Amino acid sequence: MDAGKVLKRDQVPKEFTWDLSMIFENDEAWLEAFEALKPLPATLRAYEGRLGESAETLLSFMQLGDEVRLKLEKIYGYASLSADQDTADSKYQDFRGRAASLYAMIMGSVAFQAPEIISIPEEKLNAFYQEKPELLTYKRSIDVIRRRAAHTLSEKEETLLSNAAEITSAPQGINSLLHNADMKWAEVTDSKGNVYPLSNGSFTNLLESPDRDLREKVFKAYYKGIDAMKNTTAACLDGQFKGLVFYADARGYESTLEASLDETEVPVKVYHNLIQAVHENLESMYRYVRVRKKLLGVDELHMYDVYTPIIPDVAKKISYEEAKETVLKALSVLGEDYTDLLREGFENRWIDVYENVGKRSGAYSSGISHPHPYVLLNFKDNLDSMFTLAHEMGHSLHSWHSTKHQPVNTADYVIFVAEVASTVNEVLLMKYLLRNCTDKAERAYLVNHFLDSFKGTVYRQTMFAEFELMLGKMAEERRTLTADALCEKYLELNKLYFGPDMVSDPEIALEWARIPHFFYDYYVFQYATGFSAACAIADRILTEGAPAVADYKKFLSGGSSKDPISLLRIAGVDMETPDAVNSGLKLFAELVTEIEQYC
Repeated sequence: MDAGKVLKRDQVPKEFTWDLSMIFENDEAWLEAFEALKPLPATLRAYEGRLGESAETLLSFMQLGDEVRLKLEKIYGYASLSADQDTADSKYQDFRGRAASLYAMIMGSVAFQAPEIISIPEEKLNAFYQEKPELLTYKRSIDVIRRRAAHTLSEKEETLLSNAAEITSAPQGINSLLHNADMKWAEVTDSKGNVYPLSNGSFTNLLESPDRDLREKVFKAYYKGIDAMKNTTAACLDGQFKGLVFYADARGYESTLEASLDETEVPVKVYHNLIQAVHENLESMYRYVRVRKKLLGVDELHMYDVYTPIIPDVAKKISYEEAKETVLKALSVLGEDYTDLLREGFENRWIDVYENVGKRSGAYSSGISHPHPYVLLNFKDNLDSMFTLAHEMGHSLHSWHSTKHQPVNTADYVIFVAEVASTVNEVLLMKYLLRNCTDKAERAYLVNHFLDSFKGTVYRQTMFAEFELMLGKMAEERRTLTADALCEKYLELNKLYFGPDMVSDPEIALEWARIPHFFYDYYVFQYATGFSAACAIADRILTEGAPAVADYKKFLSGGSSKDPISLLRIAGVDMETPDAVNSGLKLFAELVTEIEQYC
């Protein structure tokens, strides 16, 4: 199929679409299952005040929770996947909205769970385990709840905090509508008179243009639009962080960072270690900036020169079939059992491959584990798409392994480890391509592709993480997050991270206003730690072979059976030290040295 031709949904050949009938045979079956779940909030509330009465009651509640989790996963998954395959189909948008409302009702109905489990005396809980050994299946989940006892409030207070979530999430929703629906930009004209519409979606793509005059116009026009809304955006961020301070104070945390990371059992020092390690290795970034400046042949390197390719695109067209075969070869180091699973996904319609009219943009691996994960792509017959295929199947096989080897309550994994498996696949693919590349120009193209990914995922996301840390401290000091204050701090960081050979144009001071991740509660640092851990794991796999592969598969099978730091130690990486980050930064420096020779 021609990846450049965008068909209507009903014109796409079936073999390139995912098979959602494995979840529900048809819409009628979904509606029937949805209606059957409506009594669940009342069923769950019937356990209120009873979790400590007996081992049998606690076990019954936990088993019901497993059942509810699996049913909700199917209900929401089918609706969400159906909605994403054609966003113009109002029926499935309605399905997704109804599923989300049901999910919220069910979650609200179990606000009593944490306070009641915490209130069970240790001696009594141990007796429950002896009386009903089946309860030991849930010990990890129960321990996680009890670990946060000092930060868990009474049932009434927990209900109040749960109800407040709709209010405290408002700033994120307002900011999203402001930037995605209400904000408009003027069209931009290039040196040949071609006119380009400007939007959030087209901004980065236009900055990849070889036409420098166009890039400069796009950059300035875009940030002119951002500047017009900077005060409103700052007010949204101020409201977001006031909400984080409210929750951190209510639960007795010392900072918003501690409150956020405690949710996933990540020590605060991991966050600080990342920033420190990157600071100590900024010279490699500065060298890369100098290489970019030299290869672009410019007297001054500006921020609108960051995305345009510095190595001519020598990559050949890569069809979907070719991409699958290359990915299979690159990941064969993980064993035949792993590649057999990949083939199963490729051949049994786990993947929705090509763009169609109305399809959601981007790519993802769904959170569905039963019967198997699903992957959304918008494959474009190029190198990026091949890497995206490897990346998303890394997520999916992580989910598959965890689901197969863990009980329902620990089959999920936290965000901190979520990007590791996907990036391990990318690193293994890159190293396979480099090992098998004999053309100097093509090798330089591949090396630069990896350097750009590393720069964007480790250096850039760490800069975001440091900025977010500043936002949290300002909010905790009860200082208002004004646009002027945020611009000043962001510009300082941009100069620090890009170095003396980059002109930090005044417009870049506004970049914070276009980053939605600052509304995600200390999320971005996990891109950088995940990428770093993946580099270390991939290196160990290629160096040590079978023992490292065996350890890696234990990690993939771990779900949330341990805290994320302990899970990564199984794979040979200790994120409580800066070693993994430094290992990745060392690789970056080595590849910068290689690309310097191309100058």
